[in-house]
Amino acid sequence: MLHSIVRTLLFYLLLLLVVRLLGKRQIGEMEPTEIVVTMLLANLASITIENPDMPIYYGVLPIALVFGAELLLSRLTFQSIFVRKLFCGKPVILIDNGKIDEKNLRRTRVNLDELTMHLRENGVFDPTTVKFAILETNGQLSTMLYGKDQPASAKDAGQKVEDTELPVTLISDGKLLRDNLPLTKHGEDWVREQLAFRRCGVEQVLLMTVDAAGHIIFVKKSEP
Repeated sequence: MLHSIVRTLLFYLLLLLVVRLLGKRQIGEMEPTEIVVTMLLANLASITIENPDMPIYYGVLPIALVFGAELLLSRLTFQSIFVRKLFCGKPVILIDNGKIDEKNLRRTRVNLDELTMHLRENGVFDPTTVKFAILETNGQLSTMLYGKDQPASAKDAGQKVEDTELPVTLISDGKLLRDNLPLTKHGEDWVREQLAFRRCGVEQVLLMTVDAAGHIIFVKKSEP
């Protein structure tokens, strides 16, 4: 029993490390090759876990081989357009200049119900407002509306607005993230001053962020 537990934990940590090194994309954003690799790694690990008499390296070596092959393929797809198209495919236009391309719908096996569903996911409920709709290689749908149907921006309205800045997390779940302080123009003393102003300690803060413009987001923990 102990042997099985150790093997399971070992392959759990190994697969976690491999998936972490492969990237951070979610399942819905994976390319076909990445989905295949993920499924294959899980199957290779399960075979070794379910057969306690099988040496551990029987499972480790195939996983390392698949991992190496995926890294090599990623390198090739980065350098070669031909390899990229061969293994990753290319985007397909489903709506071209406001007209639904039925041929491409059949080729990609996307029916009208799925097309309208993807449009709704993009906040589009009237297909006639779409000038272009492109099915990306990861299965997501990108849309471009006609100019007259696009929401007006602040620039269109003649208004001047400040650029948004990327916030930096300084406190997360009651812990001060000192490694993030150099990313801001503030030090730990400034953080303490902000906490004193709000009459709470670090351990009472759920989230505190600040951006380059000095905008603070402060969320206090709920009382126990």
